[in-house]
Amino acid sequence: MSGHRFLLTAVKIVHTLAWFTIAACMVYVLYAGVRGRTDRKVGLAAGVVTAETLVFAANGFHCPLTAVAKDLGDATGSVTDIYLPKWIARNLPAIHVPLILLAVFLHWRNHRSKTEVAVHAA
Repeated sequence: MSGHRFLLTAVKIVHTLAWFTIAACMVYVLYAGVRGRTDRKVGLAAGVVTAETLVFAANGFHCPLTAVAKDLGDATGSVTDIYLPKWIARNLPAIHVPLILLAVFLHWRNHRSKTEVAVHAA
């Protein structure tokens, strides 16, 4: 395996691991939102998702590893093409944006209900 091909494979593996980590954080934030829980773990997971969203947005809504993949010889610059199912790889933003909005809504709802309980108790 040539040096560039090895590095390209490494970049794709790193991307896949990062994606699974971010996806796990997203699932946890959603789970906690549905369960009505907001705590430090949720904050940490939400911070991971937020950081990824900001990096993605700051890079023109493209994965920053795309340029790295192109530099290493991938014609399309795709970093998702071999380690994620094709449908998921093609639709990552379309999948994640509604999930992020749902998570924000759930935690806003939970915060609002806790605030209302505190106001009524006072």
